[in-house]
Amino acid sequence: MRIATWNVNSVRQRLDHLQAWLKERQPDMVCLQEIKCTDEAFPREPLEALGYNVAVHGQKTFNGVALLSKCPFDEVAPGLIGDDGDVQARFLEALVSTRTGVLRVVSLYLPNGNPVSTEKYTYKLNWMDRLLRFTHERLKLEEPLLLCGDYNVIPAPVDARRPEAWVNDALFLPQTRQRFRSLIGLGLTDAVRATSDATDLYSFWDYQAGAFQKNDGIRIDHVLMSPQATDRFVTAGIDKHVRGWEKPSDHVPVWVDLDLEPR
Repeated sequence: MRIATWNVNSVRQRLDHLQAWLKERQPDMVCLQEIKCTDEAFPREPLEALGYNVAVHGQKTFNGVALLSKCPFDEVAPGLIGDDGDVQARFLEALVSTRTGVLRVVSLYLPNGNPVSTEKYTYKLNWMDRLLRFTHERLKLEEPLLLCGDYNVIPAPVDARRPEAWVNDALFLPQTRQRFRSLIGLGLTDAVRATSDATDLYSFWDYQAGAFQKNDGIRIDHVLMSPQATDRFVTAGIDKHVRGWEKPSDHVPVWVDLDLEPR
């Protein structure tokens, strides 16, 4: 099975890109972030026509996550545990069946956190703490689990072309990276880094100052795998070429292949 994640930066504006990429890469499941529309406004029909079941946790204008799956959803649950007052649409969890059992996949859109001197950074850190608690509980199930999405975290200097430019940014502050390491420390594997330690693996390039042309990127879109998913891990990749399409998202898809068969 091929599972992918992509911050599309408005699904309605990038629908043509999404359809073209789905036909090219042929993923079995896709986690989308920043769909920027309500559930009702999500363009279901063109994606269902390509053979995907659709689950959406949307929000008008901002945020929003979705899941596409060629397998029927057994369960779908929006919202991250730990704060009933949090109305931002950033988390969608689904369960599908494979020939060897269930596969649990989560589409995540972590808060950006900037400016760091505001409550936005506090919200980011609290959200990451909630994700840690959620993951700790889910790992007790000993299932193949993938946490896929835009983490808004640059894990290490190697994950930025110019790490010095990010020193005071919420994506790269020590508190941010420490929480990401704590997440990995629960027993998760960073799929892309399990494949390569190359220094030019990026998933985001700013729209400004010719960043893509200079390959001035950062790696902030991640697929983290539970031990049971890692046991099935085959390979992972980043579809950098999509950033070169006309009017693209500033993020590109990241995908993993697992040795699993849909039921």
